[in-house]
Amino acid sequence: MSNRYASISRTTDETDITLTLNIDGTGVVAATTGVPFLDHMLDALCRHARWDLTVTATGDAAMDPHHTVEDVGIAFGQALKQALGERRGIDRYGYAYAPLDEALARVVVDISGRPFLEFEAVMPEPVIGADFAASLVEEFWRSVAMNAGITMHIDLLRARNSHHAAEAIFKAAAVAFRMAVRIGGNATTVPSTKGVLE
Repeated sequence: MSNRYASISRTTDETDITLTLNIDGTGVVAATTGVPFLDHMLDALCRHARWDLTVTATGDAAMDPHHTVEDVGIAFGQALKQALGERRGIDRYGYAYAPLDEALARVVVDISGRPFLEFEAVMPEPVIGADFAASLVEEFWRSVAMNAGITMHIDLLRARNSHHAAEAIFKAAAVAFRMAVRIGGNATTVPSTKGVLE
């Protein structure tokens, strides 16, 4: 079950994305999306999940980062689904709390085949940095959950700074995913009473 790897290329009229993901990696990240804050969050996510990620994106990020954030989330979710394959032997469930200074986030995931996002995170400031809308944090995770076929519950328990809030969410997600994708059971068995996770 080593080298669970995927490569995705996705081109639309708005963005052009190439992404590779190795969920049996060590946390090596090279992210160049044209959206610096998204690159920062992807780096935090994959370093703490211990996944290797390479992603490049071009498009209309200079006008508005929304399409790039959403489309990178789609490609990331597709890669995660592909890398997991039949999901045999995985622990399936994961959860974590992560703080960043005053911010505290909780993320619970089920690698279920049932795409769902419950996002209970009121960001304390509408914009992070110069131009990253705090609402894009939810857009990214919705794209990931829907395209990876996973159930995610994201709760921001407290925060006064939206950068801290977003980073706490991404780091909690990283640790929850690391737990959920771990091979902890029989590598020939799918962890479901149905016998499949799709």
